[in-house]
Amino acid sequence: MKTTGDQQLVKRINRSVLLRLLRAQPGLSRARLAQESGLTKSTVSLLVRELLDDGWLCESGATMAGDGLGRPSTPLAINVGVRALIGIEIGVEVLRVVGVSLQGELLCSATEALDDGAPAAACRQAAAMVARAHAQLAQRGLALSGIGIGVPGAVDDLSGLVRFAPNLGWRNVDLMPLLMSALATAGVPTVPVQLQNEADAAALGEYEFAPEGEGEDPLVFVNCDFGVGAGIVLNDRLFVGAQGMAGEIGHTILQVDGPRCSCGRLGCAEAFFGARALNRPDADPARAGAFLGVLLQNLWVTFNPKVIVVGGECCAAHPELLEAAMQTVERFADAAAMPAPQLRAARYGALAPAVGAAAFALHEYLRPMHPDAGARREHQVQKSRRAHEGAAA
Repeated sequence: MKTTGDQQLVKRINRSVLLRLLRAQPGLSRARLAQESGLTKSTVSLLVRELLDDGWLCESGATMAGDGLGRPSTPLAINVGVRALIGIEIGVEVLRVVGVSLQGELLCSATEALDDGAPAAACRQAAAMVARAHAQLAQRGLALSGIGIGVPGAVDDLSGLVRFAPNLGWRNVDLMPLLMSALATAGVPTVPVQLQNEADAAALGEYEFAPEGEGEDPLVFVNCDFGVGAGIVLNDRLFVGAQGMAGEIGHTILQVDGPRCSCGRLGCAEAFFGARALNRPDADPARAGAFLGVLLQNLWVTFNPKVIVVGGECCAAHPELLEAAMQTVERFADAAAMPAPQLRAARYGALAPAVGAAAFALHEYLRPMHPDAGARREHQVQKSRRAHEGAAA
């Protein structure tokens, strides 16, 4: 029997329930947490004490009137002054590393040109940047709680393999051991590390760090960079597909016999508003934006999201791209006499995938019952252990 393990899992689940409640409704008391969660008051009191001791929660110091004749209750909130997260984006030409609070406040950031696109070299450069970011967080008195990494390719959700990252030339790359070894060598403390596709990560950043009261589910994030990809949040979790390939929209066909794409086909989305297309001397961002609008309209009628967020380096460099896309979607909506979904730019601009990678590390911590989470976590623990043993040898 796995009695001890089962008890630890139950405790972890219950802790995550309380943390999610307080992220959604800051200021709840212990009594209100018990009501909202369905847990007993004694269980909530014990878990809150542990979360206070671990630095996840803080008490406001103010008191609120109790629900009955008992003593006043103390509001609780996520403690943004003790823990922080680090996110990494390995782009086609750049590396971005950010430090963020548990509520999504950007604490530090750095961007460097990618020196070498080989997996091991990219991990070493990223680890050096993470070490510097960690030092900045430590100067603020913040403990590192997790690291997330986003890559421009399909990531197998269970094994962590980067199945295919065409713009980096990667196929079936087991990136986690390389990254864990590089982090250990750089002196970064051992914390949970999560790996995900960059657009999927960016979608989670927009979802997890949404302003209080803005429940944006379903949400679609479209990332326009060298490649074009989408991340989809559906029913409080990422929708990644059977092999992590969901959202690979860059090679959907927007025009039969259109311009040639890097994949060899004609008329792909990437051939209209990917970085290579927009960097050509004869590029027309407004026309490219119209084609982006066609893609957004197709995502709208496919997933019926509350909001579609558009980001990436192309949008940062060409603001008219999103403007033209929005106008195109509005024309489709008017023609169908239907209200268009909310369309907006990414909150974190070009840093959206890196911030999203940090959010993914938090997302995984707060949802221990995610399908396959146990198997994935054990797989990553084993990889981490082997990587650190190798670095220490």
